[in-house]
This record gives sequence, structure tokens and C-alpha cells, in this order.
Amino acid sequence: MKKIYQTIIILSLFFSISGCADFLELPTDKIFTEDVIFGDEVMVQSVLSDLYGTTSSWTHQHVSNWDQYQWLDEAERCSGGPETGATFANDIWRTYDYTYLRRINIFLQSLRRAEGITQADKANLEGQVRFLRAWYYFMMARGLGGMPIIGDEVFDYTSGMDITPMQYPRSTEAEIYDYIINECQAAYEMLLPDKSINAARANKWAAKLLEARAALYAGSLANYNNKMAAPIRTEGGEVGIPASLAQGYYSKALAAAEIVINNSPYELQSAIGEKTHQNLADNFYEALSIKSGNTEVIWARDYAYPGNTHGYTAQNVPNSHREDMDGSRIGIILNLVEEYELLESSTPGQGSPFISRDGDGYKFYTTAREAFELRDPRLRGTILYPGSTFRGREVVLQAGQLNKNSSDEWVTNISSTTGLNTYDNNGILITSENGPVANNEQFINKTGFLPRKFLDETSQASTRGRASDMWYPRLRISEAFIIACEASFELNNNAKATEYINAIRYRAGVQPLEVVTFDNIVHERRVEFVFEDHRYWDMKRWRLALDFWNGNNTDLNARHRRLFPYLIVAPGDPNNGMWVFEEDFSHMAPNARRFEMSNYYNFINQTWIDNNPKYVKNPFQ
Repeated sequence: MKKIYQTIIILSLFFSISGCADFLELPTDKIFTEDVIFGDEVMVQSVLSDLYGTTSSWTHQHVSNWDQYQWLDEAERCSGGPETGATFANDIWRTYDYTYLRRINIFLQSLRRAEGITQADKANLEGQVRFLRAWYYFMMARGLGGMPIIGDEVFDYTSGMDITPMQYPRSTEAEIYDYIINECQAAYEMLLPDKSINAARANKWAAKLLEARAALYAGSLANYNNKMAAPIRTEGGEVGIPASLAQGYYSKALAAAEIVINNSPYELQSAIGEKTHQNLADNFYEALSIKSGNTEVIWARDYAYPGNTHGYTAQNVPNSHREDMDGSRIGIILNLVEEYELLESSTPGQGSPFISRDGDGYKFYTTAREAFELRDPRLRGTILYPGSTFRGREVVLQAGQLNKNSSDEWVTNISSTTGLNTYDNNGILITSENGPVANNEQFINKTGFLPRKFLDETSQASTRGRASDMWYPRLRISEAFIIACEASFELNNNAKATEYINAIRYRAGVQPLEVVTFDNIVHERRVEFVFEDHRYWDMKRWRLALDFWNGNNTDLNARHRRLFPYLIVAPGDPNNGMWVFEEDFSHMAPNARRFEMSNYYNFINQTWIDNNPKYVKNPFQ
């Protein structure tokens, strides 16, 4: 009976998969044995596809979950009225799904005793599933700390039986990271080295990079948590890794990252031809967003047209470029834009404030895009700023005009709420159809910047009917370089840290660093991995979140800021035809982000404790 029960569980996954029409036509009440399932390669791949698909729900920043971008310091929504709060919930982005682990373990049990599959194929399949299991534990650990490690166990329950043996206690935080690292090492030995189509399947390099990431997180937690005045820990170690383990974890992170850098087929994607600002920017965009010929993306959540697409492009395309009724759902905030350093900076490796004032007056710019083209080309590869292009056409962002009154004073002229894309009596644009504006009108930009990263340039990709098949990268080679940099830095090898960070900076087109500081690493990760589900977790593992998102409404980091461009229309004035910018806190985010000590770890749900009294609560619950 046990074997039949597990087979039914597997098939409940199988019949949820799309893309295999013949199988979907089979009667759903038919019971298949393990021999039938694991004797058919397409059936096995269908079940495996579902296991891959479930992982999308654990990533808070995602092309299918784009509205989550607004919670951090990268973007905000541009629909409806201003937000009502800016605190982080105690269950935000929490991953907890032991049902998934049961499905994983049933698959492994069935695979291991299946006949008719070669040992090589079995090893590759098991490697993929053990990688997915490690990925799940990692996603859970980064929010909750140590949690029960059940290994390969599959529990079968019948009414009235003693469930005490099923009630595993929480592991220590160190133990769960050790388990993830060990599982990745095992998967690495089993998986194939070849790239998969559009990076949709895990290979050995994905496993090794996840190992490096997990070890880096563990090292950071052991290091920075113990540097707090009051380290966060529980008595049993479910939260809190001893400081003595930090160096060992950093060494493991460096070793794993270097294997990926030195042995994998992936490499940082260099711009072809002359390294102009445009060429470097396009190269960065393509390294993240173009599948064909990509050398950087190791593992991604892939999509395919038709049948498996998403609406990120349709919902976030500039209004001037939309092909349907949607557009401009989110806007990039000035906080992020300023992180992209000046090309001629005397302090490379750190951001620079935007200059909108010259003494008591305006700072005048020849064109709307001038100031932004003096910065790291990754800005242009990530963000649509005033005067940049998308699909070969300019993205006009203009809040209004700056005119002179009869007293020779500067005054702003903006369109009314219903007057976007309006012109003055001389046919000169007042406010663009893209905005930005400071009102509650739906789907008009409110920040002065739009996303470019992951925006699909394909024709009709911004329609509801077609939608986009843009992928979402989860692991890519530049992360191996920045992990190697950070681990080397923490191991007091600054020369090696500098070598690794400069490889990324060379690809980007910015000045090399002579030495690396901790702040350089924080900066580089922020501009390199926008929208890739790193920022929140980085700020937590470094224990920076509490001070950075401090709830202070006058703090330039904690509160979202905007930048509105104005065209000067003042005939006879020497600045006529030039541009100025007005900075302000955002209309849509009137409250500063407030991170509490209790947010460093998600809360343990009371129902979990009711089901398993061996659970202990996290600090501050």
C-alpha cells in the first residue's frame, strides 16, 4: 500500500503540468505504478518540472511578483494613493513548506529503486532534486534560522498513531547551513557540467554556487551578528552561529566560488566592439535579460511563449511605448539611482548624490540624460531615466516646464491631472504622457525613473494577449566573483578581493579599485543585483538593516525619494532649452522604511508549535 500511496502523490503533481498534451489527455483517476512513471522519461521530467515550478513562490522579487519591489529601496508602486505604512511584517517573505520536502523525498525514494534507468541518468536526476531540496532549506533558513532537518524521511500517518517520532526539533542555525552546504556538495558530484536550455535545469555549477552562497551567509551571520551590542540568539542555537565558525565558512565560500569561476563554462559577458557608454549599458542588460548566447546566467526561472508567460513587461512598460492598456506600475527611486557611481569619481566604488542645485539656484543640464550618462553604465542597463531609449525610441520623462514670470523669477508649469501629454501655445511639451507626476492617478510614473532590467523588448511582449517570456536569473557567474571578493576580504586577503571585484567592474565599465573596503562590497552588490532577491537578505546578514531602514522620515536612505525633470522654456534666457531637476521625498511613500530587531528573523507560527511542541520561538516573539 505504501508504494501505491506514494505513486498517487507523484501523479497528483504530474497532472498539474502543462506542455505535454498527450499526458494531459490521460484519465486523471488512473493509478500508475512507480515502474510506469520512472520507465517513461517524459513522465519523470513532468514531475521534476513541477518540483522546479514550486520554487518560484519562495522568491519575493520576481517578474511574476514585481509589486514586492516597492518594499525595499529600489522601487515603488505608481498606482493608487500613497501607502499607509512602511514597516516589515514578521512573516514577510517567509518560506515554510514541509509538504514540498515530502514530495522531494518521495521522488528520491521512487527514483532510487526504479529499474530501467541508467545509473548516469539516476545520478543526474537525484542531483537536481537534492539541489532543489538544498535550495528550499536555504530559502527557509535565511528567514527563520535553524529548522527541522528531516533528511530522506517520508512520514506516513494513519489515524490514531503516535506522531511523536515525526516531531523533529529545530536544528541550530549552523546545522542547517552545514546541511545545505553538504547537500550542494553531493549534488555537485552527481550533476552534469553542461549548460541546460535557457538555464532552466540545475547543473553542477548551480549546486557549487549555491554552496558558496550558503557558506557566505553562514559566515556573515557568525561574524556580524556577534559584533552587535546584543547578539541575536536562542539558548539552543536555533538562531545565532558562533563567531568561531566565521572563518571556516568564509573559506568554504571562497573555495566553492573559485571552482565555479575557474572550471565552469560561464564567464562575465564582455561588450563587443568599442566600449562606449551605450554599448556597456546594453551589454549589462543583455547579460541579464537576453537568453541567446548568454554566458552569465547559470540557473533561471525560464518562461516560454506560448503558454508560459508573465505580465511584467505589460504592466511596467513606459506608457509611451505600451502596446496595450497597462504600463508604468512601478517606478525606480532616486535612492537607487544615486548608488551608481560617477565615471570620473575620486572615490570609486561608492555612490554619489545627484546634483540638482548650484548654490541657491538650479543646476542646469544641457539635456535630460546628461547627468546620468556620467555614471556607471549599469544604470542605463538597469533603469530608464529621462532621455534614455527603449525599443529604439526615446523615453520622455518630463514633469513640466520651468518658465520665468514677469518678475524674472523661475516658476514651474505642470499639466493638470487629466492633461498629460499636453503642449503649450507654442507646441512645446509641458508634461509627458510618462509623467512623472505627484498625484494619485493610476499607472503614471511618480518617481522620474522606470525599470529597464527584465523589460522585454520583443514586439507584443507588453500585450496581455502575448505577454513576455523573459526569464528570471537566480544564479549567475558575477555572484561567484562577488562572493569570492567578499570571502577573500573577510579572510584578510585584500589583493585577491580586489582582483575579483575588479573583474565585475571591468565588465561594467567603471574604474578599478586599488583596495577593497566593506562599503565597496555593499555598494557593488547593490548596483549589480537590483531586483534579483539579494538586497533584503544582504542587509540582514550584515546586520545593517536596523540602522539603514530606521523609520526616520528625514533620513535620505530610509525614505523613498523622487527626481522630477523640467524643460526650461524661457525665450531670451541663456538657459532656454536646458533642463533642471527637483528632488523631493516621494508622494507615494510618505513614510520611511522601518526595520525592527524582530524582523531579523521571521516569527514561528503558533500553529506550527501546536503541531510540534518541540519548536521554540524566535527572538522577540
